[in-house]
Amino acid sequence: MADMLVNLLAIDDYHAEVERLKGEGNEIFRALPPDKIRITDWVKTHSSASAAGECDVCFSNRPVSCFIAAKGSQILGYACYNATAPDFFGPTRVADEFKGKGIGKALLLRSLNAMKEEGYAYAIIGGVGPVKFYEKCVGAVLIESSKEINIYQHFLASIEKKENNIN
Repeated sequence: MADMLVNLLAIDDYHAEVERLKGEGNEIFRALPPDKIRITDWVKTHSSASAAGECDVCFSNRPVSCFIAAKGSQILGYACYNATAPDFFGPTRVADEFKGKGIGKALLLRSLNAMKEEGYAYAIIGGVGPVKFYEKCVGAVLIESSKEINIYQHFLASIEKKENNIN
């Protein structure tokens, strides 16, 4: 799992994306501590136990470093930052039935802009999956050396996959 680097000084503002989604009845907002269990349960169901662990950490940060996409009380997706390490974006996920509607991009931009507002000039997208998405949305570039050595090298789930020869 390689990492990507984003220049936060060059990213787009999030307001247009968030307002467009709002017009469709969807909201993007910072998670609140009373919703912690509900959100981390959703993350565990739609992502993984590991992602839920990272999301849980975000509720200890001030401000909470997790954004939610919702339609009424229905969670559509989430995005976290400063979970595994400071200055890292992720984990993130949009429910399958809501992909392709710009929700992931809105969550990404909202989170990265929050990081910028908190004083970061660059962000790392850790253990990136959809490389083309991040290149297109925020001009992220691969950190080549992270293919071999990265923060997740001692991640137990990754070690277990290697031990069991699972891809």
